[in-house]
Amino acid sequence: MTVTAKLQATGVDRQELEARVKAMYRDVAEAPQGAFHFEMGRALAERLGYDPGALDRIPAAAIDSFAGVGHFLDLAAIQPGETVLDLGSGSGMDSLLAALAVGSGGQVLGLDMTVAQREKAERLAREAGFDQVTFHAGYIESPPFADGSIDVVISNGVVNLSADKPRVFAEASRVLRPGGRLALADIVTERALPESVSCNATLWAACIGGALQQDAYRAAIEAAGLDIETWREHPEYRFLTDSAQGASATYGVKSISLLAIKR
Repeated sequence: MTVTAKLQATGVDRQELEARVKAMYRDVAEAPQGAFHFEMGRALAERLGYDPGALDRIPAAAIDSFAGVGHFLDLAAIQPGETVLDLGSGSGMDSLLAALAVGSGGQVLGLDMTVAQREKAERLAREAGFDQVTFHAGYIESPPFADGSIDVVISNGVVNLSADKPRVFAEASRVLRPGGRLALADIVTERALPESVSCNATLWAACIGGALQQDAYRAAIEAAGLDIETWREHPEYRFLTDSAQGASATYGVKSISLLAIKR
């Protein structure tokens, strides 16, 4: 069986998964002070490595709903005038930080399937005058952008939520220009998760059940025509609930960030 076939052979109910992910991340947008399996907000962002000075230059409400799992913008090395695609842009924190890097001559495209997240991100961007940022409805498995039109694809804690990760990476590769960069943070595991976890849509929505074993994750990226140049772990990231912490200990669930270059 090919890498793609293995990764697509999941028993999770995809409709239920989408509904649970949308519901959870609607709450992340609308009620960021609520109880979640994961941390959120500025304290998390700074602990992961985000620059406090840059955070001061974007709307605080976008940071309040930040639910990322790592820091990768240093790996992305976004330059003025570039076009950046943020897969699963959420309430817009990474998109707005990317906008600071591309400047007025660049473009940032946020893509998210959750209405509440997009609406919040759009409102915050407009109010703060980030005209180079636009947010689009859609799925990370099928970004509605032209082949070779993107300089940098970024994503934070979102690919693990997809039930078709090979397609996510293949589409990221498709939209990237030759030599373009994929820079992301995500959740992976040291040992493969059992079906009792990987077929549970609630645990997928909590960024646990959909986590791939790290070797399979790397193989899916390479199979999409992307060469991994940097791979690092973020031990400072942690889950909050007992069940999530138990899975972390049992299966080696952990946060990573990486940089990959399109061949």
